[in-house]
Amino acid sequence: MGRMSVKDDKTVYQLAREELDLSREKASELIGVSPSTLEKLENGDTRIQPDHVNAMSDAYKKAELRNYYCSHECPIGIRDVPELEVKDLARVALEVSVALDNIKSQEERLRAICVDDVISDTEQKEISKILDDLDKLSTAIDSLKIAVENMK
Repeated sequence: MGRMSVKDDKTVYQLAREELDLSREKASELIGVSPSTLEKLENGDTRIQPDHVNAMSDAYKKAELRNYYCSHECPIGIRDVPELEVKDLARVALEVSVALDNIKSQEERLRAICVDDVISDTEQKEISKILDDLDKLSTAIDSLKIAVENMK
């Protein structure tokens, strides 16, 4: 294909394109922008927009690009979206299973804490642990979605 860049500080978007051995010209056709616009997006000269990330994610079959954007570049997502590690399906399925088991074992206690709409000082530590485990489950589910989508 085309000549690959030799610069050291490539963005994840450029790396994803190059991993597929796509020239900027071919990739720009797939995502619907000009080659010069793609170059500016990849180099950070133009602020990348969600539509660009969605198009790249679809064209490159890299669902993790959306997670990267949300966890690193989106002003809202930076606060709330954890960066996900791309993992194989079997490992992700195991993580989901473990996280579900942890939550299942805490289900009764969660109901007991929340039934009165008050979280006492003594319950605060328990609810924090439950929320941490729910975050782990949420992350495992998001990783599973990426692993499955990348298999399409």
